[in-house]
Amino acid sequence: MHDRTRFVVDRLRRLRLEHLGRARYRETAPLDVTAWEAPGEPVAFDEAVGRTYLPFPVGAGHRSAWGRPWGTVWFHATGTVPQHWADVPGTRAEVVVDLGFTSDQPGFQAEATAWSPDGTIIKGIEPFNAYVPVRGDSVDIYLEAAANPRIAEQGWFVPTPLGDPETAGSDPLYTLRRADVGLLDETVWELEQDLWVLEGWLDRLGEDSARHATIVSAVEDALDVIEPRDLAGTAAAARERLAPALAAPAHASAHRVVATGHAHIDSAWLWPVRETVRKCARTFSNVLSLAEQDPSLRFSCSSAQQYAWIRDTYPELWDRLRAAVAAGTFVPVGGMWVESDTNMPGGEALARQLVEGKRFFLDELGVEPEEVWLPDSFGYTAALPQLVRAAGSRWFLTQKISWNDTNRMPHHTFLWEGVDGTRVFTHFPPVDTYNSELSAEELDRAQRQYREKGRAGSSLVPFGHGDGGGGPTREMLAAAHRQADLEGAPRVRVGTSAEFFTAAEAEYSDPPVWSGELYLEYHRGTYTSQARTKQGNRRTEHLLREAELWAATASVRTGAPYPAQDLRRLWQLVLLQQFHDILPGSSIAWVHRDAERNHAAVAVELETIIAGALDRLSGDGDTVLAANAGPFRRDGSPALGIGTAVPPTEPATTVCRTERGWRIGNGLLDATVGSDGRLHGLRDLVAGREVLAPGATAGLQLFSDIPNEWDAWDVDRHYRRVEIDLPPATSVEEIPGGIRAYLEFSASTVRTDYVLAPGSGRLDVTVHADWQERQKLLKLAFPLDVHAEQATSEIQFGHLHRPLHANTSWDAARFETCAHRFVHVGEPGYGVAVANDATYGHDVTRSTRERSRGTAAGTTTLLRLSLLRAPQFPDPEADSGTHVLRCSVTPGATVPDAVREGYRINLPVREVIGAGPVEPLVSVEDGPGADGVVVEAVKLADDGSGDVVVRLYEAHGGRADAVLRTGFPCSGAVETDLLERPLDTPEALSEGLRLQLRPFGISTLRLRRG
Repeated sequence: MHDRTRFVVDRLRRLRLEHLGRARYRETAPLDVTAWEAPGEPVAFDEAVGRTYLPFPVGAGHRSAWGRPWGTVWFHATGTVPQHWADVPGTRAEVVVDLGFTSDQPGFQAEATAWSPDGTIIKGIEPFNAYVPVRGDSVDIYLEAAANPRIAEQGWFVPTPLGDPETAGSDPLYTLRRADVGLLDETVWELEQDLWVLEGWLDRLGEDSARHATIVSAVEDALDVIEPRDLAGTAAAARERLAPALAAPAHASAHRVVATGHAHIDSAWLWPVRETVRKCARTFSNVLSLAEQDPSLRFSCSSAQQYAWIRDTYPELWDRLRAAVAAGTFVPVGGMWVESDTNMPGGEALARQLVEGKRFFLDELGVEPEEVWLPDSFGYTAALPQLVRAAGSRWFLTQKISWNDTNRMPHHTFLWEGVDGTRVFTHFPPVDTYNSELSAEELDRAQRQYREKGRAGSSLVPFGHGDGGGGPTREMLAAAHRQADLEGAPRVRVGTSAEFFTAAEAEYSDPPVWSGELYLEYHRGTYTSQARTKQGNRRTEHLLREAELWAATASVRTGAPYPAQDLRRLWQLVLLQQFHDILPGSSIAWVHRDAERNHAAVAVELETIIAGALDRLSGDGDTVLAANAGPFRRDGSPALGIGTAVPPTEPATTVCRTERGWRIGNGLLDATVGSDGRLHGLRDLVAGREVLAPGATAGLQLFSDIPNEWDAWDVDRHYRRVEIDLPPATSVEEIPGGIRAYLEFSASTVRTDYVLAPGSGRLDVTVHADWQERQKLLKLAFPLDVHAEQATSEIQFGHLHRPLHANTSWDAARFETCAHRFVHVGEPGYGVAVANDATYGHDVTRSTRERSRGTAAGTTTLLRLSLLRAPQFPDPEADSGTHVLRCSVTPGATVPDAVREGYRINLPVREVIGAGPVEPLVSVEDGPGADGVVVEAVKLADDGSGDVVVRLYEAHGGRADAVLRTGFPCSGAVETDLLERPLDTPEALSEGLRLQLRPFGISTLRLRRG
């Protein structure tokens, strides 16, 4: 028999393009439309319906234009369903709307919320989901239409003014093309779904397979009975011809898919937070409406913050959502406040993401998700497995690592081992998307790519329009049902994440282990973009630590009220800014301006709480005191307490001119700054060695930074090939304790201060930049004369060793990395620590110096901090303006020294005036490894009992045996999980308050007062 596949497929595609869509609705009738444009920001329904609406033409070209960028137009659509429609079997009436949609993905263009006249949200309206059910014989709906711009219309690196309302303009973006009531032909619609599934598998199955030939024949037979101009009359017969092909069962060994409804709604990205609130309402109402039509739907939804927005903004929708949760249709997952970045949030902040998320789900919905759900974050810290388990969760899901630009992960289901040895059962959906349509292409990809074949046979597929919301559609559910047991396809079952994980864990009893971070080989620029957002995050995290510590101390010592509600509200606002497109710096200008304002407002409130608590604690008096919120003793003050300030007794730092430039000395270090403004020497006088590599200088470096694809997201390796020479300093001058150098290049000016404090073993470097570049990368480089095998970078609750060689493709791909407060490099017997107060991006490389005249052979370890970027999309003015960035270089440092310095530079001691010292609430006493026990948080218990909660961890990577002493009467102690619930086996307390911690182990202790 001759092959006729191409002809059948072409015939089918013409039918689909020319006739099927048009025949979906047998008849349509236009609705009467009036409109009111909100003059500014969105308004509530009650306010909108009270406004004056004017007639609005539909489908009339430019006269139907609506919606300035980010504006809202309320359309009121009314009409009557034609009487004769009620007599047409197999049909139903729907409102059909076209706001001016393009074929782009939903969520990135115009969208609307459909309301009934009584203020009930019906559902959202978006591309590919633009209908509203009609109940009764009349139509009366309000459409809250959002003119959200197509920010990425020109790609992911072309600058656009649309991301900021101040530059977006006022011309209307869209045209209202359609507002009709239509008579849906259910049989034609079902035929569309049949053909979509079978056509998809024709593209995936081998043309030499019997199954492929069977589908070709079935489709050809169906096409033979279809009369394109009478689809209503011939669709049923066509479906009969297709039925045998759709009834053929899947192979016995077919891959098994649990398909769970999903709508990855970015809490901010190419739209501001205020628009995300409306996106959640549209999406969640879509889900509830779809579940009424098809009760088999199971919808997995993360991010407690998004539920809270619905609770606070749409109470009627919230009541329906709660009922759907109770019924098992709407399934909370993830257990975090938002789907946060996990590279840059501090340890306590990452813990609070889980605490606030889980507490919300427990308190508001009576459920506790057991999986952590982060499909789209840009890499995953090695601290996360321990935190997942410490929060009472069992499983972890992501998909993002499939975006790696170099290496492919060897597993899809495995145990992920964290830095402390904790393991968590983990799944990467092999479908490689969290926005599946359940197409044949996607399902075939899932079964082909699945790496656990032979040992396990199931995977999860999240389906639904996402990123900008939308969620699952009736077409997707139809695809799921047709592929539940279909030859050639995996078996598809609609279910929940928990159902998948429970079954997967049971079938895969000995999965492989991946140890360490899940580094995303992509989006490396997110460690640096939008420096002000990152600086605000770092500052507010540490202010929250101080506020909780001093407020708890004041409550215990003086009876002062503990501001629990204020602290929780401020924590939640900071946690929102850690969303994986806000903190990484990959959002539009509007989002980052909001983040900067939020961080500033949080800082003001926290400073007020701190000042009030310290005022209560210090009492009346004129003694100069030092309040030390850090975990180590400093400046005469105990860790976590208030001591009498000790005036400096060390000799003053000297600054003098030399032949080489300027020399700064304090008896421990000598630093030389040249007339070019760079650091030419840094001598460790205690060790008797030069820290900088021979012939090298430390200072700023500038690079061209034009990534191949994603501007704000990516730093590509080729930046290293295009360094831009910086001119020498325009001037160098003496300042107290150091030297200041001024540098001008292009339109930017940078002032660098090099300071040695009296008696200090560190060099403080502060960069003041007026940054006016575009597509440039500014780094601060320290070429060090040490032979380092690895860089030790701080992560949450510990540190990570990363090799400096590029022996494998995995090592080579890790050319830009994230670190928190310090990076340490060293050789046996000597190391150098570089700490910072707001920088996350780093790169560390090693090179060999050949012997030359006057220079010995050796190894240079180049440690660089990525200070500033200047991407042009999605914010064309990203990072423009002034910045102050601080770091310190500590020669001769060990890793424990680096830990101390990281806390010092981020938690300055506060000077207060009062009566006298205040004993800390808790202190760690000596024992084997006790110097590595760090107190990360001191607070009062969330339940209002007044118990003191202390969270601590082992910071050096060794075992620790220490005693925790309390500075208040304590009647008992229990180890808890992160939610302050007692553990079944509190292993950290063997007797009394003696602590036994494993390397990088976290312990949360609840101390009863009495």
